[in-house]
Amino acid sequence: MIAVTGASGHLGRLAIKSLLEKTEAGNIIALVRNPEAVADLAAAGVVVRKADYDQPESYVEALKGVDKLLLISGSAVGQRIAQHTAVIEAAKANSVGLIAYTSILKADKSPILLAQEHVATEKLLASSGVPHVILRNGWYVENYTENMAPVLEHGAVIGAAGEGRVAAASRADYAAAAAAVLTSDEAQAGKIYELAADEDFSMADYAAAIAKASGKAIAYVDMTEADYVKALVGAGVPEGFAQVLADADSAIKAGWLTDASKTLSSLIGRPTISVAESIKAHL
Repeated sequence: MIAVTGASGHLGRLAIKSLLEKTEAGNIIALVRNPEAVADLAAAGVVVRKADYDQPESYVEALKGVDKLLLISGSAVGQRIAQHTAVIEAAKANSVGLIAYTSILKADKSPILLAQEHVATEKLLASSGVPHVILRNGWYVENYTENMAPVLEHGAVIGAAGEGRVAAASRADYAAAAAAVLTSDEAQAGKIYELAADEDFSMADYAAAIAKASGKAIAYVDMTEADYVKALVGAGVPEGFAQVLADADSAIKAGWLTDASKTLSSLIGRPTISVAESIKAHL
């Protein structure tokens, strides 16, 4: 049995979709806080179990009989270490054979703020004794393409990435990679995969791609990190999250969110989805 945490989320649903292409629905367990949110998966034959980070004991029950677990990192920045600890301890208690964890690109070296909880989780896994594989996902292209409305309205992409380049891949690509690892006949324990899109792009490239797809004039406006935070807060983004986004742009500027290995496309057996394709899908 293969279990997936956060199964009602964007990546979780796509991971289950990819798993369904490789194994029977009855071999997949969707772990969710609210089972009603994945009624469609249950109807398709996927096993649904309730598991709530706020009720750590729920994971002990939910992981019974699980052979492999896809631990999708929690979305609550600042709370993830405690949340992940609960899942890892429950996995150990149930003798889960393999945990695949979605970390961040170059986590062990990256200065990006988001890497801190991922590094801590990787260390938790290393000390747990549970066999595990690390999926170091790069930036998600949907971080950009799902938020194009203000870009199209104002004719500008704003940021603090300078001429830095980002190899942002789609959630579907990362989900397919997770499914490939979890269903592989090769031993995966101990492996670390650095995952990113085949091609990288700058924010100026991204603005040009939107302009081409939309037929509108779109420019990239580069800012200081502090000014970018102010602009995001002014647009309604909570200050803490604005700081995280601005910090990510600084990491892009310094080259921390690009990778030329093409490990991701090798895992999924096809080229990664291009930024142009993602833009068209979200226009």
